Amino acid sequence: MFILLTSEKEIQNEANLINQLFQNGLEVLHLRKPTFDKERYRNLLTQIDQKYYSNIMLHQFHELCSEFGLRGVHLQEQPRIDLKEKLSSYVNEYRYMGYQVSSSFHTKSDIKNCIVDFEYVLLSPVFSSISKVGYQGKGFDVNDLNELVVGMGGIQENSIKAAIDLGFRGVGVLGGVWNSNNPIQSFKDIYNAYQTVKSSAKFL
Repeated sequence: MFILLTSEKEIQNEANLINQLFQNGLEVLHLRKPTFDKERYRNLLTQIDQKYYSNIMLHQFHELCSEFGLRGVHLQEQPRIDLKEKLSSYVNEYRYMGYQVSSSFHTKSDIKNCIVDFEYVLLSPVFSSISKVGYQGKGFDVNDLNELVVGMGGIQENSIKAAIDLGFRGVGVLGGVWNSNNPIQSFKDIYNAYQTVKSSAKFL
């Protein structure tokens, strides 16, 4: 599983870049814009080709998921914690509508202790972050987890095999693409490296 998170910042011609990324093989896009209000989210979505909506997971303003017919919704760590006893009903509400639900974690124990089984979870930071200064990698080994765990943090061409060896069944990329002067080429390089590793890892 190969996931790309959008940059937290507003990117020039971002919708066009996103369309190009999908054209070049992007499997799942996590739309995450913490500084955007709902209308800016909606405006960005309307500029993305509708044929890619089923490949987009939404981090904020989950109600837009049904408006645009997206792949599903993502619960970041704090919102998941804040839901408390309402977590299961919140997740089930979207599942009943046919959407996927994923979530973010920062420890293995939290994944094990979570009362909800998500379609997949993001665990970070595996390696030292590219996009967040001082965000040191923890080298999680998840071979003992049954959940579909996607590794994030420091994912680049040369770290994908190490992530898979640690038991991750997918990778999530952020800084490796958006911190580049050429996001499309950087994506191609990382995605091609992932495909090479995937071809020798039967469970991916």
